[in-house]
Parts: sequence; C-alpha cells; structure tokens
Amino acid sequence: MLLGKERLFNYIDLFGFGEKTGIDLNGESNGILFSLDKVKDLELATTAFGQGVSVTPIQQVRAVSAVVNGGNLYKPYIVKSIQEPTTNSVIKEFDKTFIRKTITKETSDIMKYALESVVALGGGRYAFIKDYRVGGKTGTAQKVEDGKYLVNNYIMSFMAVVPSNDPKAVLYLAIDNPKNTALLSSYTTAPIARRILLDIIDALSIPKQEGGIEEKYIWNDIKYYEVPNLIGLKVSEATKLIYPVELEVSGNGDYIIEQSPSPKEKIDITSKIRVLLG
Repeated sequence: MLLGKERLFNYIDLFGFGEKTGIDLNGESNGILFSLDKVKDLELATTAFGQGVSVTPIQQVRAVSAVVNGGNLYKPYIVKSIQEPTTNSVIKEFDKTFIRKTITKETSDIMKYALESVVALGGGRYAFIKDYRVGGKTGTAQKVEDGKYLVNNYIMSFMAVVPSNDPKAVLYLAIDNPKNTALLSSYTTAPIARRILLDIIDALSIPKQEGGIEEKYIWNDIKYYEVPNLIGLKVSEATKLIYPVELEVSGNGDYIIEQSPSPKEKIDITSKIRVLLG
C-alpha cells in the first residue's frame, strides 16, 4: 500500500515479469499479470505476495540474478557457441546481453544480506551450508484449475544464490504437488536444494567464505566446533580448552605432539579430537 500500484508494477516491469526473456528455447510464455487499470486494493495486495499472477521459472531466475548482481538485468541464453563439426572452429558465439538497470548496487547489497538471513535464520535454514554463504527464498504457489485454486495442491519452490556475498550461481528448484510431507517449502525443497548446492560448490570450485551470518540453532540441530591448536599442551589443559568436545588420548608423554583433526577444522560437537602424546 505504501508503494502504490504504479511503483510496484514499475518494478515488476523493470525485472521483466509479464514479458518473454528471449531465451533460446521454444515455448516460452509471457506469464500473467493484472492490467494496471484493473488493479485495485485487492489486486495490489495479492500481486505483492504473488497470488493472482503467474510467472515462469526463467523469469524468476533472471530477476533474482539482477537482484544479486548489482541490479543488471540480462537476456539469458543456453547455447554458448555453434561450432563446425570437423574443425571445431566457432561459427557463431553467444554472450550475455545487457537489457537495463533495475536497482542500485546499494539496494542489491541489502537484498543479498536479506536472502542470506533467510537461510541462516529463517525459512530457508535447511539449505544452510557451514562455511559457505548461501542466500535463498522459499516459495509456495497454489495451482489453478478451471479458474479456481485447488485444495492441498501446490508447487513448492526454492530459489538459492551461492555464494550470497559474491554470487556465482542461482538455483531454482520446484516440486509439483509433493505428497506425504508438510506443505511448507522449508521442509520440502530447501533440503534438496542444499544437496544440489553442494554439487554446485564442488563443480565451480567455490572457496569457503568468512563473515557470513551465523546459523540460528534450534534444539535438534547438529552444532559444529572449530578445533583449536592443542600441540604443546598437557592433556588436562587441552581437556578444559575443548570442553564439551571429548579428547581421545594415545601414546606416552606429558605433552601433545600430534592431533586430528587439524586446528581450525570444524567438527560435529559430538565428535572426538584424537591426540598423540610424546
């Protein structure tokens, strides 16, 4: 209501909703939006939280990419190049095409922090990956049939960005009408997204990041502990230092000469640190 329909729909247009992205795939649709002249208070409210409108996954991916890359909206593409089959010489090459600016870099930075906080503290917490800054947002869409919303029939989705402080990849995951589960994306899509993100991190060789938002723990979460340097300490000193983590001691001597895991590694707080005396 504070934005007003003109400003809200201006942003919707800026981010490319209601129009084809122009991606090199067949069958792309425009999506469905209310005409501005038909938007009253009800349509304004439902559009704001995504009901009564329809957007495509690639529109969402493009828009979120613009949100986290500093505000630049690009035309997406699938084919990088067309090559001559015998010589492999490039006949035609494709690259990203800049379309327009959507938001400022300062706003983009705020949004990256907001998306990271969803994963560390909110509904996307099951996509959290220790030592990697992941941003994300859950989505729940009611499905329509014959002009009416279906009951207990949803598309659950999750949009993720990794790493949130310096994005290299955007992931969109959707499950159509999940069964035998809580109808919340927090429990359906976020855990699956986490497993895919781990593969993305590995495939792109994304390094660990510091300075992320600390995960908010709940009672049944596994907690992690950063292993300190125990070399040169007595067993009694090391035991006090690592409490409540347990120490597993082997060898003879007064001082610790080796340890596993190494200092600064993170372990499950129920694990043990093994040391060798000498």
